[in-house]
Amino acid sequence: MAFLRGHRCGRGGGGGAGAAESDPIAVNYRTDAPATGGVARAWLEVFNTSKQPVPLSDVTVRYYFSAAAGAAYGTNCVQAHAGCSNLVEQITALPAPVQGATHYLQLTFTGGAGTLAPGASTQEFGLQLYRLDHQALNQAADHSYDAKATKPEAAKLVTAYLKGKLVWGHEPAGSAGPGAGAGTGAAAAAPPAGVLFDNFHYSGADDPALAAHGWTVRTDGGGPGIKDTWTTAGVTFPAEQGAQGGQTMQLRMTTDGTKQGTQQSEIQGSPDVFTGTLAARVYLADKPTSGKTGDHLNESFYAISPDNHSSNYSELDYEYMPNGGWGSSSPDLDTTSWRSAKQGDRTTHATKEHLGGWHTMLITALNDKVTYSIDGRELFSHDGEYYPRERMGVHFSAWVIDLPFTGPRTWDMKVNWVYYRSGQALSAADVQKDVDGLYASGTNYVNTVPPK
Repeated sequence: MAFLRGHRCGRGGGGGAGAAESDPIAVNYRTDAPATGGVARAWLEVFNTSKQPVPLSDVTVRYYFSAAAGAAYGTNCVQAHAGCSNLVEQITALPAPVQGATHYLQLTFTGGAGTLAPGASTQEFGLQLYRLDHQALNQAADHSYDAKATKPEAAKLVTAYLKGKLVWGHEPAGSAGPGAGAGTGAAAAAPPAGVLFDNFHYSGADDPALAAHGWTVRTDGGGPGIKDTWTTAGVTFPAEQGAQGGQTMQLRMTTDGTKQGTQQSEIQGSPDVFTGTLAARVYLADKPTSGKTGDHLNESFYAISPDNHSSNYSELDYEYMPNGGWGSSSPDLDTTSWRSAKQGDRTTHATKEHLGGWHTMLITALNDKVTYSIDGRELFSHDGEYYPRERMGVHFSAWVIDLPFTGPRTWDMKVNWVYYRSGQALSAADVQKDVDGLYASGTNYVNTVPPK
């Protein structure tokens, strides 16, 4: 377990300057978000002002805010020296509203965040808060918000607890802390090595946390589909009643039947996956959200080498076409493994059935065998030369093969979560159990895959 020694606080100024001699923990705060806007952003730094080491898994931090009536909220981590994988954020309603607060954003640390040596700090970490309907927030009267704090300063309206005991800050009148023993136990365990998980709790395609977590929304030229029509406009993160956790990533394809009126969507992940288990919960659209059906839509979930010219090129694909394509008019889910980007250098299997709705789509690659399955049902497996040979990035996309008719229409593919476990072949039930545990702990994002 690492001892964080990066920043030290002095009594005379800088970090933790507002701490009393008896305070074992101090918290600095700043914000770079306006009182009214799409997100609330708090930059916090926790200091150990005691003479004893402090395990961060014993620390709880709360940021208090007032929620709009009937609105649901999301949160994410933008940046953390200990890694966003080791921060757990949860939004909780107070038992009764008080002045300046109806809810709080609670932050806890896993065991992987390490221990603060005496005088050391976590360094600054950034948290975001947003409405799932993406309406503007008004923070002006929030208990913990301070528009003047554009530089780090001691924040007594942000509270900190050590093993459940309040040791820093002022709670809103009528609220209560987490209680003795909070911040310890199994929930604070470090995430296992070799795991990638994301439930796509983001405020939009321009959310800095999205890029910080390795995702890029495609805007470049080229194909497939209608070339040079990739745009950020179709990648959104709406509330979704049928989604675990209440929020999804949506990839929209919209067209009026002309190239100029077509927008395709794709998001690309960093090359973190190789052998093991890759899974995603995906909503496949069988019908357009609006307009006439009949498009040769392709809804894709796949892992692909970052370089098309790599001598170890690898690609593992799901492609669902509700109206067929390339000469076929029947619904088709293609599962395909590629050895190179050359046409035909692949092994593939077609499942000819309608698959509209939510599905857990899973790929295992282990011991020279690749298996594709959906909702626990095996569709296709192979071994030999099409087994992956290098790390790949996860991609999701919604695009059309051609433009067979004119008139406006919109298609929406959705992704609830993505999960990867290196070096292990898991069943769909095993994956769902792990995902349920991550949701239950308040974990939105984990990446403990070792760097390449």
